Amino acid sequence: MAEGPRRPLIAVTGPRRGGATPRLCVAACLFLAGGRPLQLSPATAKPDKPYHGVVITGGHDVDPVLYAEESKVLPQYDQERDAFESAIIDDALQRRLPLLGICRGAQLLNVRLGGSLHQDLQDHRVHTSHRRTIFPMKTLLLENDTLLHGLLGAEKAKINSLHNQSIDRVGRRLEVSGRDLDGIVQAVEDPGQPFLLGVQWHPEFLLYARRHRALFHALVEAARTRPD
Repeated sequence: MAEGPRRPLIAVTGPRRGGATPRLCVAACLFLAGGRPLQLSPATAKPDKPYHGVVITGGHDVDPVLYAEESKVLPQYDQERDAFESAIIDDALQRRLPLLGICRGAQLLNVRLGGSLHQDLQDHRVHTSHRRTIFPMKTLLLENDTLLHGLLGAEKAKINSLHNQSIDRVGRRLEVSGRDLDGIVQAVEDPGQPFLLGVQWHPEFLLYARRHRALFHALVEAARTRPD
């Protein structure tokens, strides 16, 4: 079977309104990595051409009804987006498309695979700050012999933090590939898929760092070499 296109089309999902800055940063990272970003939201029509990979971006909390829990925090949910991106994730899993979930995207991916979330991390942080920042102020500890470890090429890395929720129970077939100093899950992956990675931080805001750009390069390369 032939390989995919030289510049594969990568779907970048987001809400009906808002989220322009991270989506533009993701698009820039994908373009620099050799991909063609395709912005999708609940407001866009179904694309004419099939895309070859997916990035699920960050944003509002995932509605806890999706993992059979009641809300424990002040609700900031987008049920329309939850439904839209759930369908995108399910389709990508079925078609074995390369997929990168960022922050909320990693959390929703975990939920679609039967996992659950910590709705509030305040009580789980001892060694790490509660402050949210786009700057790499937190330490990521990587698991050896994982996709993420190979991409970042180090035992430790500096990451940013913009969310107060995270993965709790890990979903089916997913393995934890990174935690912070408090043991909070920062990355999951499925070694049985060509490329399936979810990260709690925002690598698109660290595009000046080769280490974090490597995630987008790997996604694009997996989409490029995926048999049609």
